Amino acid sequence: MHVIFLVLNKIECLDDVLAKLKKAGITGGTIIESTGMVKKLEDSSDGYILGSLRLFLEDPRPESKTIFFVVNDSQVDIVRRTVDEALGGINNPNTGILFGFPLAFADGLIKNRSTL
Repeated sequence: MHVIFLVLNKIECLDDVLAKLKKAGITGGTIIESTGMVKKLEDSSDGYILGSLRLFLEDPRPESKTIFFVVNDSQVDIVRRTVDEALGGINNPNTGILFGFPLAFADGLIKNRSTL
């Protein structure tokens, strides 16, 4: 088993990515709100007053989504290929980052799902 993370900067593609992953047989992902470190540091370097004023003038932090999936080893390439196609190329600027790790275990998963 592997856990695969997608930090998605191109959030307008979220629904398309999820639909294509589902069609490819990948289900059960978790989506969380996230902010990049560089953006957070930019916001904090303005000082309290300018940072607070920015809240009213503009969106202080561009939204991103972090999605992670636990998949069988055989599904890793499917996820990589599907995400790349759905985003028009993961390596394009301001698109996102996709990475994964092998898992030693994953408790609490439904054993009869086709994805595990």
